[in-house]
Amino acid sequence: MEKKRSNTLFLVEVAVFSALAYLLDLVSGLLSLKIWPQGGSISIAMIPIFIMAFRWGIKGGLLSGFLLGLLQFILGFSQIYTPIQGIVDYGVAFTVVGLAGIFAAQVKNSLSNNNKKTWITYVIVGTFLGSALRYLAHVYSGIVFFGKFAPEGQPVAVYSLVYNGTYMLPSFIVSAIIVILVIGAAPKKMV
Repeated sequence: MEKKRSNTLFLVEVAVFSALAYLLDLVSGLLSLKIWPQGGSISIAMIPIFIMAFRWGIKGGLLSGFLLGLLQFILGFSQIYTPIQGIVDYGVAFTVVGLAGIFAAQVKNSLSNNNKKTWITYVIVGTFLGSALRYLAHVYSGIVFFGKFAPEGQPVAVYSLVYNGTYMLPSFIVSAIIVILVIGAAPKKMV
């Protein structure tokens, strides 16, 4: 009976946190200054994915990230120019954010032992990993699908690295800070 309850709780949390991630991304998109003409914004949508990754591990993070990408695709809040670009920028990019769950056990153990410095370190490393992998997916997409927007004479790879870095770096920093605050406010919910 406990296993069934745990599975139900897992599925409910994945659904709720994926929907929350979508809503946060929608709000971020509406509030963004439209600085990035080919897509991208400083977004807090990764926060629920990170929380699921640290709470449930890789499977919770990957599933939540995948569902966020799928919701963006289905509900039309995405900028899709080709099917492959859509898969990379939404399916792959948001799914790999969930790989932060690699550090779920370390975060939980540190929380159980009241080792604040250690769990914060693992949260930062995990959010960096998830953000970096998402960044790499967007950079790849930028090189392959958006190279025509690079200024004349600028290498496409440099253009994609810089363009995507201008919103991914702030998104990582904001996400890491908020995830630390959320976990710090309710550490027993993570264990």
